[in-house]
Amino acid sequence: MKFTRVQLLPLLAGTAVGSASYPPIPKDLTTPVQQRLAVKGTNAVAVAWNTYQKLDQPCVQYGIASSSLTSQACSSDSTTYPTSRTYSNVVTLTGLPPATTIYYKIVSTNSSVEHFFSPRVAGDKTPFAMNAIIDMGVYGADGYTIQGDMSKRDTIPHIDPSLNHTTIGRLAQTVDDYEFIIHPGDLAYADDWIEKPKNILDGKNAFEAILEQFYSQLAPISARKAYMASPGNHEAACQEIPFTTGLCPDGQKNFTDFMNRFGHTMPSAFASTSSNNTAKVNANKAQALAKPPFWYSFEYGMVHITMIDTETDFANAPDQPGGSAGLNSGPFGGANQQLDFLAADLASVDRTVTPWVIVGGHRPWYTTGTGQCKPCQAAFEPLLYKYGVDLAIFGHVHNSQRFLPVNNSVADPRGMNDPKAPMYIVAGGAGNIEGMSAVGANYSTNVFAYANDFSYAAITFQDSNHLKVDFIQSSTGAVLDSSVLYKSHTQQFLVQ
Repeated sequence: MKFTRVQLLPLLAGTAVGSASYPPIPKDLTTPVQQRLAVKGTNAVAVAWNTYQKLDQPCVQYGIASSSLTSQACSSDSTTYPTSRTYSNVVTLTGLPPATTIYYKIVSTNSSVEHFFSPRVAGDKTPFAMNAIIDMGVYGADGYTIQGDMSKRDTIPHIDPSLNHTTIGRLAQTVDDYEFIIHPGDLAYADDWIEKPKNILDGKNAFEAILEQFYSQLAPISARKAYMASPGNHEAACQEIPFTTGLCPDGQKNFTDFMNRFGHTMPSAFASTSSNNTAKVNANKAQALAKPPFWYSFEYGMVHITMIDTETDFANAPDQPGGSAGLNSGPFGGANQQLDFLAADLASVDRTVTPWVIVGGHRPWYTTGTGQCKPCQAAFEPLLYKYGVDLAIFGHVHNSQRFLPVNNSVADPRGMNDPKAPMYIVAGGAGNIEGMSAVGANYSTNVFAYANDFSYAAITFQDSNHLKVDFIQSSTGAVLDSSVLYKSHTQQFLVQ
């Protein structure tokens, strides 16, 4: 976004003129909307949704058959914030049988039975796939629209037909091909309300309207698949203009919606399933230091995934007070808490249980063109290399890129055959109002870059030693680039 409209800043708090494109409010205010799931813990899934009134006791009925929802879980977790029209409700389902289809119904007079596949336990070596979706924004009047063949319908029947040929449409058509999604930052792009002239006099409501629209559009996917999010710069404040967050209304700064929406659904860190006492101690330390939804980890089958915050809580972080982005957010933990968490978390990984280790964050330090986050590299790269992270997934730059395994800007001489350095990808091409980022100048370790159309990354864990990364064109499903990383994973605890 170009920051050339400073004259509009006094209007950011908005004066209502009815221009915001709010979704209609259902007659039954307990109707669940904006549903989303998350892997919450071992044998546990968080079910979250929004309602247009506060619920005294949010409840979910569930079971292993759609006609027999014999269990029920409830909570008192129904929260909101200034400027939001809705309340976020969260209930955690525990004691789930692993790798099983679970049917569930959010308790309301106007809800239906949905289903999800419960998490695989750590150590399950069954092959599976996940998707990396980053930098995805709202579609329609407040975002962007792709004209497509309106006669086509997605495999999930209630996907809006106007969303065909987008990343959400492709996720719907391939819903049986992957088991969960990670989204490290930049969801909805509500802070880009200023891009649409109709919103200029009603920024406060336009911001909220975009959030309601986006999470409703996402719900057919996020109500079926665990959707694991971490922060990006577009979650920070009511707009992206540097050093102006003081003009934002209460509730639209300092990652408020992001915390309200995901703070009670993301896990902290899992207790160690290793028999090694040191691993258990490190996992317990990571649990104490985790700060979901900003930094946390979880285990699923043969992979340990750690999500980090590239926006705040490390030296020269771009979004924190005094940072280069001027978004005046955070910090959200104590001094060095995030990096201490990351070190303890990665040190706890027992490769005989979860051989694969993935780190997901928003801002990359390896990317073609512009967008490199040098403070991020200084803070995080040494730990990723030290503990042998296999794959690092980032976004922020709006295209798809793949790099050779690399450390300190030097390609690993082993390439894709048992490298010591992490493999890096950028999966920021999912689609948003700001459009695509030009590929720009090539980078010495880059082997693939694509910015012609919307795309995302599919990661397949083939076995304990082979990990496949495919970049998928959203409009066609075509595989744009495919690679297989081989890692021997011979050491139980890897420290380099």
